[in-house]
Amino acid sequence: MLKGAQSWEFKKRPVIRGTATIVGPDEGSGPLGNEFDIVHADTTIGQDSWEKAEKKMLEEAAKLAIENACLTKEHIQFYVGGDLLNQIISNSFAVRTMQIPYLGIFGACSTSMEGLAVASLIVDSGFGHHVMAGTCSHNSTAEKQFRYPTEYGSQKPPTAQYTVTGAACAVVGNHGPGPVVTGATIGRVIDMGIKDPFNMGAAMAPAAVDTLQAHFRDFQREPGYYDLIVTGDLSKVGYEIACELLEKHKVPIHQTTYKDCGLMIFDREKQNVQAGGSGCACSAVVTYGHILKRVKKGELKRVLVVATGALLSPLSFQQGESIPCIAHAVAIESEVR
Repeated sequence: MLKGAQSWEFKKRPVIRGTATIVGPDEGSGPLGNEFDIVHADTTIGQDSWEKAEKKMLEEAAKLAIENACLTKEHIQFYVGGDLLNQIISNSFAVRTMQIPYLGIFGACSTSMEGLAVASLIVDSGFGHHVMAGTCSHNSTAEKQFRYPTEYGSQKPPTAQYTVTGAACAVVGNHGPGPVVTGATIGRVIDMGIKDPFNMGAAMAPAAVDTLQAHFRDFQREPGYYDLIVTGDLSKVGYEIACELLEKHKVPIHQTTYKDCGLMIFDREKQNVQAGGSGCACSAVVTYGHILKRVKKGELKRVLVVATGALLSPLSFQQGESIPCIAHAVAIESEVR
């Protein structure tokens, strides 16, 4: 049901029955390396192009998520997903292999929670019994499309972020064991006029704060309602700006633990990742891997994941456009009421 101005409350509490996370070697070497289902030792994943490697990871994640949900492919009515590549080809080509009815979406790096929100809406409304949400990204495909190919060896400023190589899927069902999705807040497009593609954190931070404010307003909650709030991939620069904006708008974020997935997935002191992680897979693998495991263990009872995305394209950048951004929030709770 509609809650407030831009949120959904899921009365039937759709269940995250199974998840899967696949990452590359850099992510496996980070602080959360032991939390992921599969860590590939090579970013090519045995394929002859970076794009094929990204698609392969998503296929692996989808297959494993269904297995972890104790279901078969035939149980999945719909797949909701997207990625960073032009025409979301990683998802479209992966679903070609899966042969599951498909809803392609694009929210840039916010796609993880956009997909989970839409999948939960379908299940909560009764229009599907089991729906899968998935997304992926690859460092080399993103660099080639949005900045410079890795082979070019261009030097990056400290504000730049390191796109996560990985894929993650979640199977949402109308019954069964697992954490539940209780609500979602759909973000607005926020554009503060930033044009630098090497400073995504600064561009996305205002969108994250806007969605957080909308979520608290729509659900009439304060941050302390949640044991943990995470943003998607603001990393060092964006996280610090978000903290300043939250303080400026008098949002009492100190009531809870606030972290950013882009700072959680890598060790910036030991890994050459500039400001931290980004990409569709960033919030996806951290949420479906590390965070949900903590929820299942009972260490966390209520979590709010605010995935952020920069909605630029090579075309818009070349035409001198600024970078519009968006953030989508999903509330997840332990299955115990």
